[in-house]
Amino acid sequence: MGAVLGLCSAAQMACCCTSAACSLCCSACPSCANSTSTRLMYTLMLLLVMVAACVTLAPGLHEQMKKVPFCENSTGIVPGNFKVDCDQAVGYLAVYRICFAACLFFVLMALIMIGVKSSKDPRAGIQNGFWGIKYLVVIGGIIGAFFIPEGQFASTWMVFGMIGGFCFIIIQLILIIDFAHSWAEKWVSNYEESQSRGWYSALLLAMLSCYALTLTGIVLLYVYYTKPDGCDLSKFFISFNLILVVIASAISILPSVQEHQPRSGLLQSAVVSLYVMYLTWSALSNSAGECNASISATNESSFDKQSIIGLVIWVCSVLYSCVRTASSSSKITMSEHILAKEGAGGYDSIEGDGGEAGREETKVFDNEADDVAYSWTFFHIVFALASLYIMMTLTNWYNPSSQLSKENVASMWIKITSSWLCVGLYVWTLVAPAVFPDRDFS
Repeated sequence: MGAVLGLCSAAQMACCCTSAACSLCCSACPSCANSTSTRLMYTLMLLLVMVAACVTLAPGLHEQMKKVPFCENSTGIVPGNFKVDCDQAVGYLAVYRICFAACLFFVLMALIMIGVKSSKDPRAGIQNGFWGIKYLVVIGGIIGAFFIPEGQFASTWMVFGMIGGFCFIIIQLILIIDFAHSWAEKWVSNYEESQSRGWYSALLLAMLSCYALTLTGIVLLYVYYTKPDGCDLSKFFISFNLILVVIASAISILPSVQEHQPRSGLLQSAVVSLYVMYLTWSALSNSAGECNASISATNESSFDKQSIIGLVIWVCSVLYSCVRTASSSSKITMSEHILAKEGAGGYDSIEGDGGEAGREETKVFDNEADDVAYSWTFFHIVFALASLYIMMTLTNWYNPSSQLSKENVASMWIKITSSWLCVGLYVWTLVAPAVFPDRDFS
């Protein structure tokens, strides 16, 4: 499935060129909807931005830059007085500049796409095509961002980053809850149809694994982020979130909840509990120094486990939002506003001669001729927020212009609040059908 999705996005890029080699590559790609391939192309763009930002944090890169002749403080010799401050091209400040350019690009695209109702709109060509030009615009924006004077840039953009990162966490919460519901519904449906012990065992194993990881995480948080004397706030966060996930799990199996949602159960609760513990760990990694086991003695910008896991979850969430279509569970999880509508109106071939033969030859077909499958403006807003989330995750949620320290009270509260919102949103998806029996959530 992953290979097909990769080929689907590659089809649109390969078909942008006219050479025989590109045409041959395009003919080997599977058919897919234009709404899907376009979202995957923007995802590829954002992934490349993330890779570029990660490169600037590569261990030892700062020392290697000193060997470049035209860099200030370089050990090399270059004729003339041409010198460049290469420190601007590495470290956390470089991540800020790269993500700043990416965020502005998606904001610009969101403004351009306001009010688009179908692919017949003239602006559809900008949304679904001109990939070479759009990539050049992003690259040019990144280069231009490195000429912004440092001044108050980092501290000001950090405020935008924290707000945008928090908003994206909320969107990510909705997607994870939708994933938990759709996963459980699919496996429970397979078990009910086949009565196979294999599906039952898979459900049980997945649930127990998630709960085991959650329990392990709780124990480790108590061991590494608390002390017998002190660290009361950390103890409160861990204990309170433990109580919340236990309550959420109990609610999921209440008879009144099961009556309205027969397929609701502990698997969804286990997935949500595991994510809540991750958010708790992430919050504690920005807590006070004496209670923070994540603080490193080194002053060099680098990755940590929390950042890597955060990026993995981010990648999975973005890909999930691109390939997943709204289902019966999407209305109650509110993910219908993020995911594409299934069976969007109108089919219009982009390649091929038309008819059945044309459809067979079509590699990327237009499924938005009558109505868009998703809000193009909101999609770009989500990606702008995603770029800010990348920025904050890679820089550990603190000002790169300040002394290197992982302490950041504001980001700690943002993350712990998001963990409470996660439990709240999940409990809402459980009790809403029972509380509002006359409302259609299907």
